[in-house]
Amino acid sequence: MEVRAVSKYERISPLKVNFICKEIRGKNVDEALAILKFTPKKGARLLEKVLKSAIANAEHNFNLDRDELIVAHAYANQAPVMKRWRPKAKGSAYPILKRSSHIGVVVKERE
Repeated sequence: MEVRAVSKYERISPLKVNFICKEIRGKNVDEALAILKFTPKKGARLLEKVLKSAIANAEHNFNLDRDELIVAHAYANQAPVMKRWRPKAKGSAYPILKRSSHIGVVVKERE
């Protein structure tokens, strides 16, 4: 059984979070939490919150054992982009793209 948790509209680029997602895919949930706790990046903090939520969903809603849970999928998809303009030389403008992401984690029982 797969249990998921999603955090939407987080103000961080999905590229930055996906680097951290690669580190925890396929790992035991306690090992993944340890990796995220000692990763000094903003994306790791956000991913840790989503992973804790997925674990809580699995334990309380589906009565799954925490020791048997692994991280099946971890992803960060593109959310809406805020577009701003920066003045440049000779009256021209330069676009600034402030990206955001939808962060999701899927946990399942080890087989």
